[in-house]
Amino acid sequence: MPIEVPPNATILFQGDSITDAGRRQNDEAILGTGYVMITAALFSAMHPEKNARFLNRGQSGNRIRELRARWQKDCIDLRPDIVSILIGINDTLRNHGWNNPTSNEAFETDFRRILEQTRDVLNAQVLLVEPFLLPVANQQLKLREDLNLRIEIVRKMSREFRTSLVPLDGIFARAAKKKESSFWSLDGVHPTLAGHALIAQSCLRYLTDKLSPQSWVSELGDSKE
Repeated sequence: MPIEVPPNATILFQGDSITDAGRRQNDEAILGTGYVMITAALFSAMHPEKNARFLNRGQSGNRIRELRARWQKDCIDLRPDIVSILIGINDTLRNHGWNNPTSNEAFETDFRRILEQTRDVLNAQVLLVEPFLLPVANQQLKLREDLNLRIEIVRKMSREFRTSLVPLDGIFARAAKKKESSFWSLDGVHPTLAGHALIAQSCLRYLTDKLSPQSWVSELGDSKE
């Protein structure tokens, strides 16, 4: 489901450390060094006429419960037109070796409440991004079953709320067949620069049809003149 970006749109990215990527909390112009920055830079170059405003409110360490707790302040109050959400890997990680797990039922309940607020108060367009895990260590195999259940819930929420959905776990799995997993993420969770670029490319496919450089540079005029 493509997303129509209106003129002067505010586009908000939400999630955990993958989204945070070193953003500066006291300066919204500093979007971090990850996929949010790459997405914002490329979209702005492709569509300067849109005058889009990009916000990053990713918070390192967040699970779905922390995201829900700050949703009013870090989403509703910002009045975005488009909201991207990438969350879930910390819920899986903390279910293994922590005393404060997130059940599947709680994950779904909190996710549904977030999307209900976004729909009922903002009527914003939503881009859900699947959490992912790359197999770079054998001990991560035990996390896969738990994460698969989170991914299924994200897909269920996308169908229920008729959102756009980036199938990121599958995208990384296919990418790992072309180049080893550590090329995309050294620890299987946090992307490398190439991994962040892959996420940005995947998100941009829902925001623009101008991914080919030739398709948007040509609109600026003949560079030979």
